[in-house]
Amino acid sequence: MLTGEPGCGKTLLTRAVVQRLEPNRYEVGLLTNPHGGRVDLLREVLYELGVETAESDRAELQHQLHDLIARNFGEGRETVLIVDDAQQADDPEWFEELSALLNMQTNERTLVTILLAGTPDLIPKVHAVRHLDRRVSIRCQVAPLTEEQTAQYLRYRLSVAGCREEIFAPDAVAAIHQASQGVPRAINDLGDSAMMWARLHQRRPVDRDVVQQVLSAPVS
Repeated sequence: MLTGEPGCGKTLLTRAVVQRLEPNRYEVGLLTNPHGGRVDLLREVLYELGVETAESDRAELQHQLHDLIARNFGEGRETVLIVDDAQQADDPEWFEELSALLNMQTNERTLVTILLAGTPDLIPKVHAVRHLDRRVSIRCQVAPLTEEQTAQYLRYRLSVAGCREEIFAPDAVAAIHQASQGVPRAINDLGDSAMMWARLHQRRPVDRDVVQQVLSAPVS
């Protein structure tokens, strides 16, 4: 289970995981809009694993999914389910059905690996389903960046864009970190706006005053 505040990079991490899994070894289902109850989950998982069905009987859907996962295992492929924004699922039965998927196993091992990613709101929802909560073997939290990490992050983003100069003064970095609270998405937006303002007003480097000008500008 991977949790973190919005904008901290959870979705980026889940996509990075998918990119690194070898297609000939892993069958990956990526759920990005979790909703509904048991049947909705089973249908969505089947769809993401390549099976589209209008079946509404839960038992039949379970059979279809079990057969698919068992076939993957027989062919030497791992079945991985990744749920992004998992906190959006509101029905406790959705989480209970997700937990039931972990019962698909041989004598030696579970046939499904599940990665849940979401905001901290996900934690009590998983905790409420005791069987699921007990099966979570790894819990990670994506924390906001420190001020030093914010400076490194800004330098890295600029280097990827081809810049080799110091664009942001240390006091600007401190102001960006304070205003963004270390959230990468907010750092991106504020850093971009600050560079645009500095360009329009021929200010270089970007210093605290530039950042304050951007922060105090009225929102259109």
